Formats: sequence, structure tokens, C-alpha cells
Amino acid sequence: MTHTRQTSAADPAVGDLECQLALALTPNLQLEHLQAAGAEADPTRLVGQTFSALVRLKLGEAAAKWLAAPVGQVMRRNLSLLGSLPARLVLYNSPHYPPLLTQIDTPPVALFVQGDVGVLLRAQLAVVGSRSPTHEGVRTAREFAQFLARSGLAITSGLAIGIDAAAHQGALAGGGRTIAVLGSGLDVLYPPENAALAQQIIAQGNGQGGALVSEFPLGTAPIRMNFPRRNRLISGLSLGTLVVEAAPHSGSLITARLAAGQGREAFAIPGSIHSPLSRGCHELIRQGAKLVENAADILSELNIPYVKQDVTESVAPAELPLRRVLGLDKDYEILLDALGFEPQSIDALVDRTGLPSPHLASMLLILELEGRVGVHAGGRYSALRACE
Repeated sequence: MTHTRQTSAADPAVGDLECQLALALTPNLQLEHLQAAGAEADPTRLVGQTFSALVRLKLGEAAAKWLAAPVGQVMRRNLSLLGSLPARLVLYNSPHYPPLLTQIDTPPVALFVQGDVGVLLRAQLAVVGSRSPTHEGVRTAREFAQFLARSGLAITSGLAIGIDAAAHQGALAGGGRTIAVLGSGLDVLYPPENAALAQQIIAQGNGQGGALVSEFPLGTAPIRMNFPRRNRLISGLSLGTLVVEAAPHSGSLITARLAAGQGREAFAIPGSIHSPLSRGCHELIRQGAKLVENAADILSELNIPYVKQDVTESVAPAELPLRRVLGLDKDYEILLDALGFEPQSIDALVDRTGLPSPHLASMLLILELEGRVGVHAGGRYSALRACE
């Protein structure tokens, strides 16, 4: 369903904040209800009407009961939190409301935003994936996000541990913008392990603002049923969704499928046929997601101009042979030739290189510290590919 966006002459955030907050806190209120009631252009006029009048407008009993008499204690608590965070309330008729969100089914009536509200209007790419990724998956997510952020895309994700966090970190490292969409209230950061990352997103430097975004009222706990709703916002805000490592039936696949259902692009990075974290991406590719091997593939698909980035800045060194980048001696060259992108044991590497096991272990540690080798479960090793 595509909803018509009504834009007021001034930002509603500078108008009657209490009426806007009452609308944002109204249970089960959807934009289509306001459209049917003829109140889409000025919904604040509904606040304080009689219960019977609101019921006649077919807003539903729960919504009518609240709008007729918003609970003072709840309102005061949310107003106080909005000021202390500080955070902004962006109603659907605000010029800051993301235009792409108006094109999805059941767009939120309001968004709670902490940070730079202007970033919501930027072209965005969602980057999502496993909460338990491989070392290579984390590195790939960071480098893709860094490259794409430098190309002008804001990177949108869900602040989860794993690929989500790596995507946010990559965007920050690239001096770009990033948006974290929460499945809780802005004052209930989840997971708590990423609270410091959330603050980095808000305090993004170089004049490039980031933001935390939620459709859930302040004080909302991160319960399981909230996350599918969060996922639809991640995909709905974005031109496309990139999945980096995902097991079958993961929430990342739901986000990518939501993107396809919203008419957005879905991208997936392929991996080893032996890795469970590749199966979700391979499933998406079979279902029509674009197979991605480098960040420029995404820019090309989205018709975004691609400017070659300096090899000293992050990602282009993968175009060069590893031995040229590192200036390695002969033993290291032999080891890198023997290493593939499939995880291998030291015993297998001994057989392939003829080098003694203790010597190999020392070399592998050095290569790991250089960021050229990934370590996998069971003491296995693989070469790491960069995103570009």
C-alpha cells in the first residue's frame, strides 16, 4: 500500500508537542485510520475529542479511549525523557519524515529519533546479518559499510551484536553516516553491550550526523515481537538490503524478504557451501537476491556513481596480490598460496606447504595480526578477502 504524504508548512516538532506525543502513544493507531477519519493533514485535532466522536471516526476503541483522555503520568514521563535524552518526535507529516517509509505497508505514525534527524532523508543501504558471524564476515561487513558510506550512502542496521555492529562501525570508520533502528524505546538500549557504539553513532564527527530511531514509545522493553516490526523499518528506510552471513530462518532473511516485498533491492554475499552462515545468503540468491562480490556491484545496481577509492584508505588493496601488499618472504608466499577461503587445519597446511607445524603456527599468528588470515572453530585458518 502506498500512502500519500501530507507535509505541513512548518515542522510539527515545533508545534504542540503534547498533542503530537499523544498521537505517537496512541495504541493500534495507523495512518490509514487517520486517512479514513479525514484527519491525515492535521491529526492533532483528534486529541481531546469525546470518546463517542472518536469511535464514530472508526479509530478503534483503544485508540479512541486514549485520544479522548491521554494518561497524564505516561505523557509526563515521555515528555521528560524526550528532553533528557534529548530526542525528537517526527510525525508522519513532518518534512523530516523519511519519504521511503510512506511507501510501505503500515508506516509508523511517528518516529522517536535521537541524534541528527536530517540523516533520515539521506539515501540509505541496510546491512544486516548473523549475530554470531565469522571473523571474515565481520571484516567484510565493516569494509563494505566503510566503502559504501564513503560513496555517500547512509548505512542502516539494527545495532545487534555481530554483522549489524560491524556495519555501523564500518560506516563510522569511513567518516559516513549510520542509522541504528531499535526494537525498543530509545532509552532502553539493546543489546547493552552496544551502548557505547550507540553513543558513537549519535556523536558522529566530521559534521556527519548519525541517529538512533524507533517507532516504539520511550520505556518500551526489547521483547521478541518488536523485532519483526523493527526489521520492516530497516528495509523500509533503505534503497536496498545487503545480507552478510546468515543462517537459514534468521531475522536477516526476513529483513531482505521485506525489502523485496517493499519493492527494494535485496543483495547477498555468497560464501562456502560448507558454512551454515552461507546457507541463508545462498537461499536468498536462489530466490532472486542479487549476488554481490564487491561494494561497487551494489552502487552499480542502485545507479549510484562509483568513484575509485584510494588504496591507502581501505578497500582497493584486495585487487593486488597479497604478497605484493605485504612484501612477504618466500615461506609466507608459500603459505598464502596454500591458504584458500575455505577453513583449513594446520595439519592440512603442513601437507600442502611442507613447512613444520610450529613454524606455520607462528606465521599464521603474524598473518592474523596483519588482518590477512581468519581463525575458525577447531583451530582452522583461511585467507581473508576484502570487499573491493
